[in-house]
Amino acid sequence: MAQSNFERMLELANEVFDVKNDPSQLSVDGKVMKRLQKLHPATMSEYDDGKGPVVWILVIPTSLDLMNRFLNNKITEQEILDLTRPDTSYEAIYLCSAMVLEEYRGKGIAKKLTIGAIESIRKKHPIKNLVVWPFSKEGDALADSIAKAVGLPLLKK
Repeated sequence: MAQSNFERMLELANEVFDVKNDPSQLSVDGKVMKRLQKLHPATMSEYDDGKGPVVWILVIPTSLDLMNRFLNNKITEQEILDLTRPDTSYEAIYLCSAMVLEEYRGKGIAKKLTIGAIESIRKKHPIKNLVVWPFSKEGDALADSIAKAVGLPLLKK
């Protein structure tokens, strides 16, 4: 029996990020998803082709101070979420992850979803920077393209 899109997305996440072997990364579970939603409803986005998810996007709005601490290896990705308060003004958005099933890559879906999330967050927060920790050349290129499209400087870990 063929894997569902959901199963394939989970497999892709494990292949790319290997969070089980890197405790500094954010391991997304129900508790993390609730925390993200408290920060802003646009933190998680997905595109479903009618047979299940084929694109997952995760962004974390936070402070410039926390982003600088992350970039300088003073805090982990998990600590960005742990230390970001839901009742504050955000100045940065961490482009945490973009996962796309292979047959949907290069179609602009991840870019469109991420730009939508950024625009939604910017309606209420004075975002000054985007931050990324690229795990692939494709992710790095996507982050550059998004930063250019939304007119924000991009800081890279």
